[in-house]
Amino acid sequence: MPIPSKKKTVTINKRNGAATLILSLFSGCGGLDLGFEMAGYKTALAFDIRPHSISSWNRNRPQNPCGHVADITQLSLEALDRAFGSKFAPFGVIGGPPCQSFTKANHFRSDADPRSKLVNSFFTLALQLHNTRRPLDFIVMENVRELARAQEGLLLKSEIKRLEEANFSVNTFELNAKDFGVPQNRHRLFLVALNSQLIGSKRFRLPTSTITHKTVRDALFDLPEPVYFSKSSTTENKPYHPNHWCMTPKSRRFFDGSLKAGACSSRSFKTLAWDQPSKAVSYGHREVHVHPSGKRRLSVFEAMRLQGFPDKFVLNGTLSAQVDQVSEAVPPPLAEAVARAVKDAIHTNFTDQSAPKAAENSSKVESAVAV
Repeated sequence: MPIPSKKKTVTINKRNGAATLILSLFSGCGGLDLGFEMAGYKTALAFDIRPHSISSWNRNRPQNPCGHVADITQLSLEALDRAFGSKFAPFGVIGGPPCQSFTKANHFRSDADPRSKLVNSFFTLALQLHNTRRPLDFIVMENVRELARAQEGLLLKSEIKRLEEANFSVNTFELNAKDFGVPQNRHRLFLVALNSQLIGSKRFRLPTSTITHKTVRDALFDLPEPVYFSKSSTTENKPYHPNHWCMTPKSRRFFDGSLKAGACSSRSFKTLAWDQPSKAVSYGHREVHVHPSGKRRLSVFEAMRLQGFPDKFVLNGTLSAQVDQVSEAVPPPLAEAVARAVKDAIHTNFTDQSAPKAAENSSKVESAVAV
């Protein structure tokens, strides 16, 4: 799909400016981007191959609707220039290449899955910008932690080698969203590559976790019952929030009292506990988990709350498209914590000796990715 060009006069912000421009790839609905924006960065361009995701991305940024539908594997620097309106030279690149070919939820995962090549495409485009436009300050990738073991660790190891050869200092670590104000137990892998010439001997400090964990009750206690799906559903008949709807319960298990809060032995009917963080909001197959009442599945809006999205955020598309978007999103508070750690590494003057210990919830990824 051709990317429309823009004609505009552009001033690139300096590193210490109010909004450092970044490029987002595999953006989804924009959870990772929102976190970076909350930390003071400005997304100059965002790309994803799914139209519903980009529609949501632009809807929530009416003053800056720079999301584009595109196949990232086919993106060129010239296409970026056309979309931006002038020669594009961001200070950072962020993204979360689709992870279904790595995740445990995919019981048929294979190294031959073409989606496993998307990680390479992400870093290839970032390094093209780094080598031909301006040295990037940073590259940040989010993914499932199983990526560290993909292809016996060789996939990630090869990308780390490319980054180090391009003079980046690379940090790989796991974080759990529940440790950053998100009412959800969601482990994720992050790779943060910082320009070695820019940071010198400074040490990257992992994000610091919050003291208390939020629960499902904290997130959902004030919500009315959602609207059940209907082909005639409109925004008008979803008065509380456009995404506060869910599928009509059909399984007998929603009616016989067998689904108890906190019971998670059944993969397809994991029922959330009120006073604990949620499981990851989706198990795949476009279905979210069961509400603690045991009488229905979560609404899309409830899943968005469990992901840490602000209430003003709205997802476009069909019900199934909305479930996909919220399920695959990076929790914005988690993304913000990583973004602030990146900003600190670039702008704060600390050394290996003065840097505090990493957050207890974080860890270096297994030796499979050591180089």
